[in-house]
Amino acid sequence: MSVKERIELIEGDITKLDVDAIVNAANSSLLGGGGVDGAIHYAAGPQLVEECAKLGGCPTGEARLTKGYRLPARHVIHTVGPIWRGGSNGEPEKLANCYRNSMQIAADNGFATIAFPAISTGVYGYPLQEAAQIAINQVIECLNEMPSIKKVIFVLFGRKNFDIYTDILSNLK
Repeated sequence: MSVKERIELIEGDITKLDVDAIVNAANSSLLGGGGVDGAIHYAAGPQLVEECAKLGGCPTGEARLTKGYRLPARHVIHTVGPIWRGGSNGEPEKLANCYRNSMQIAADNGFATIAFPAISTGVYGYPLQEAAQIAINQVIECLNEMPSIKKVIFVLFGRKNFDIYTDILSNLK
């Protein structure tokens, strides 16, 4: 199976997926927030925030692992994406690190399936096209290095996001 065949795009709700891990686009406190972060915390239940409180936060670009609690996903990998400040403050590297560090946690824990949202493209304001290119490039690079990960699903909110990811993926060789 080619690397491209190990990537799936869906438009939907990441909290409904039965995978080894979903990735939470978290804030640095890891204690919940809006958007995907709030939806994941709500669906997982109060035990998730209790476990997150013991982790002591997470710096931008890094990732942390918790259980999935009431989610169909068995685990949540929390990563903190960069806030867009024009692109010259290390945002591309920090966003790439979100994907790489999340994939590394999945590989280190023997996870075969992982699902990502479009990290930093909501209230953090990262431009969709640039964020999608970084996400896909990093995931492909990681899949080449991490054969134990069999499937990466990008769960995209809205047709615009879905179409951008589809275009980038279809133009890859």
